[in-house]
Amino acid sequence: MISIRPMAATDWEKVAKIYGEGIATGMATFETQIPSYQKWDGSHLKNCRFVGLYNDNLAGWATLAPVSSRHVYRGVAEVSIYIGQNYRGLGLGKALLQHLILESEAQGFWTLQSGIFPSNQTSIKLHEAVGFRKIGVRERVGKLNGVWIDNVLYERRSTVIGID
Repeated sequence: MISIRPMAATDWEKVAKIYGEGIATGMATFETQIPSYQKWDGSHLKNCRFVGLYNDNLAGWATLAPVSSRHVYRGVAEVSIYIGQNYRGLGLGKALLQHLILESEAQGFWTLQSGIFPSNQTSIKLHEAVGFRKIGVRERVGKLNGVWIDNVLYERRSTVIGID
């Protein structure tokens, strides 16, 4: 039922649709518009981009973005994960995030981080289920549609990379 493969540029139309569904929830991102593929592509790592298929339908995606251009942070990346509205609650998010973790470690990443709106309890529970821990809250860090929003910070430290 669930399969995961690398994301291709040709997936963008479906990926963007799912991203738009996340934007519409008002609790997935501070973004209010779907960016162009070129803008999105330029802000995410070229590796560690995956799509999740449910019964062969592109149903979700997960990717990493660098947190800094400084060399000391080369092993730290920020997670983005989005599941299509018709595929939520089916285990796809967990499968995608577990796959992303394994691939990130294969690529040398020692820390993954996520900023999650407090209202997005599903995402919080998902991250906690795969080993992320809450490290703090950035209070009123961004305004979305005129409303200040907190951002709960989660991180997962690898147990195989960067432990020496």
